[in-house]
Amino acid sequence: MKEAVREAAALLARGEVVALPTETVYGLGADALNPEAAAKVFEAKERPSFDPLIVHVARKSDLHQVAEVDDSIRDVVEKLTSTFWPGPLTLVLPKKPEVPDLVTSGLPTVAVRLSAHPIFRAVCRELGRPIAAPSANRFGRISPTSASAVIKELDGRIPLVIDGGACSEGLESTIISIESREGKKPLFKLLRAGPVTKEDLQPFGRVEKAKERPGELPHAPGQLASHYAPRTPLLMFDKPEDFIPEEGKRYGLLSYREEEKDGYIGLHEWAVVEALSPGNGKLAEAALRLFFVMRQLDEAGLDAIVAEPVSETGLGVAIMDRLRRAAAK
Repeated sequence: MKEAVREAAALLARGEVVALPTETVYGLGADALNPEAAAKVFEAKERPSFDPLIVHVARKSDLHQVAEVDDSIRDVVEKLTSTFWPGPLTLVLPKKPEVPDLVTSGLPTVAVRLSAHPIFRAVCRELGRPIAAPSANRFGRISPTSASAVIKELDGRIPLVIDGGACSEGLESTIISIESREGKKPLFKLLRAGPVTKEDLQPFGRVEKAKERPGELPHAPGQLASHYAPRTPLLMFDKPEDFIPEEGKRYGLLSYREEEKDGYIGLHEWAVVEALSPGNGKLAEAALRLFFVMRQLDEAGLDAIVAEPVSETGLGVAIMDRLRRAAAK
């Protein structure tokens, strides 16, 4: 693996892009301080330039290479990074001038995190510079949680994919911005739900979901209404009986735990059923399997996929966020 790390760092140093494993999903990495390299990320993914990238650093002290931390939030940033870094928490902070505008989509802020995956961090250290890395898939499609999924998405478009096995989290990082409040705990605006939950963050500040206005450009990755989508239409319903199948069409069910009591299994003669957490209903397992199961159903030759809801507590908030965006027209 050391040879692969050196090869990846050498490619990145030459302004190329490479696919790297993280604990969340596989990322498509480029030198974050090289605008020409960042442009190759947008090109390979067919990603619009108004959707900013997350910048990954090699160690906590490197945060100051790319972001400004105001004195009013310095203490809480230190607490958050000490608790959740390395890990799936991304902080949105004022950017340093060294970070190209293309990486931040012209925003005055930069999204930053420190990955917990040893291969990603080794490449970042070997390169000696931060790495900008969105998910390694075509824009708007299902995020890849394995090297084989990256190859299906980007084969022929990038020079290297490092296979680090399956991702341990399976959902993209939680993204927050931080606002200081005189005499009160800081306010965390939840820009994207992820593995670090509202409940995890509440000891450090007040958590409030950021309002998303139709037609407004994103302030962070993963905020577009339609995202994480399979090519096969994905459908969600307020209640099971709202599903009315069309004759002659093949439907697959993305089930939570494949249980009759959830109301969907017995609704229809499903062509395919894939469960997120068979029989258990464990949200951590469901989060880990979400994109894998979506990809399995997308490749099953169906006319549509029907998704069961999961409980919107803890990780369920992030799972439902991905499902709703995947179902958005």
